[in-house]
Amino acid sequence: MRLSDLLQTIQPVRITGNTSMEITGVNIDSRLIGTGHLFMAMRGTQTDGQAYIPAAIDKGAVAVLCEELPEELKAGITYIQVKDSEDAVGKVATTFYGDPTSKMELIGVTGTNGKTTVATLLYNTFRYFGYKVGLVSTVCNYIDDLPVPTEHTTPDPITLNRLLGEMADSGCKYAFMEVSSHSIAQKRISGLKFAGGIFTNLTRDHLDYHKTVENYLKAKKKFFDELPKGAFSL
Repeated sequence: MRLSDLLQTIQPVRITGNTSMEITGVNIDSRLIGTGHLFMAMRGTQTDGQAYIPAAIDKGAVAVLCEELPEELKAGITYIQVKDSEDAVGKVATTFYGDPTSKMELIGVTGTNGKTTVATLLYNTFRYFGYKVGLVSTVCNYIDDLPVPTEHTTPDPITLNRLLGEMADSGCKYAFMEVSSHSIAQKRISGLKFAGGIFTNLTRDHLDYHKTVENYLKAKKKFFDELPKGAFSL
C-alpha cells in the first residue's frame, strides 16, 4: 500500500519526504520492523516510541510517524508528524489491514465485570445458529473455531486490526470484543467502526491507572459517546 493512501484517514501536522513509496508493514514495536515498514513512534504509558526511531530505521523502516520530528532527519526517510500518535496509530492500522470493521458487524462489550462472559455467550450463541463469528477476549481470541492466544483484554492497535482483518478475510460476519477502559483511554480502538456497544456494570476498579472513579466512568462513557450514528447501545 502506498504511504499516501495509508495517511488518508489522519490529518498530519507536517510531512517531510516522499509519500508515494510502498509500505510493506506497519508497527509500533521497533523490534518487529522490517524492510519497507512504517514505524509509528507512539507515546505510551510505559515507554516513548520516539526513543526507538533510530533503531527502527536501522531495521529497515522507510517512514516514521511521530509527534515530534527528530532533530536530525535522515535522508531517504519520510517523516509524518501528528498531533496525537495514539489516535493516528489506530486509524493507520485500520487502513493498512483493509478497514476490517467495514466488512462485518463489530460489537463491543465494556464494564468492570462480566465482559468475558457476555462476549463469549454471544460468540457461542451466534456460532450455534450457523454464523461465522470472531471473538476478542481476555481468555482467548477466536476466528470462528480457530483459537488465537491473547495477552491483553484488548490488544494493541496493530495486533487488533490484524486479527480483525483475518476474521473479515475468513468470512466472519460478526465479531464480539471485550473493550477495556485502558484501551478506550489509550485509543487502541481508534479507527474501528462498532455496530453496537454493551455495558455490563461499573464498580471501583483500575484506580491505579484512572486515579478516580469519575475518570474511570468517563473512559467507559467515551466508548458510547463515540459510537457511530445508527449503532445500538445496551
